[in-house]
Amino acid sequence: MLVVHVHVHVKPECVEAFRRATVENARNSVREAGVARFDVAQQADDPTRFVLVEAYRTAEAPAAHKATTHYAAWRDAVAEMMAEPRAAVKYANVYPPDDGMAGTP
Repeated sequence: MLVVHVHVHVKPECVEAFRRATVENARNSVREAGVARFDVAQQADDPTRFVLVEAYRTAEAPAAHKATTHYAAWRDAVAEMMAEPRAAVKYANVYPPDDGMAGTP
């Protein structure tokens, strides 16, 4: 499993519009076969900062996600809302194991 944290800093006047667009993207993203999770988190002490936590089942799934119409709509809708370019950090999943045995003692 590939886990990606996308760090986003939005303009203060765009926070609510960004939230709406991003939640809509997340709702559609979790319907994709290659997406295990798609969380949207807003920083508690700075509401202009968000982290999107995306968990993909395969190495190919992020490219498939970026080819969807809902991703393209989100990307275009939020482009001018960014206070700075978004940054992604990729992680390899350690736990729970991705062996179909998660939760097994």
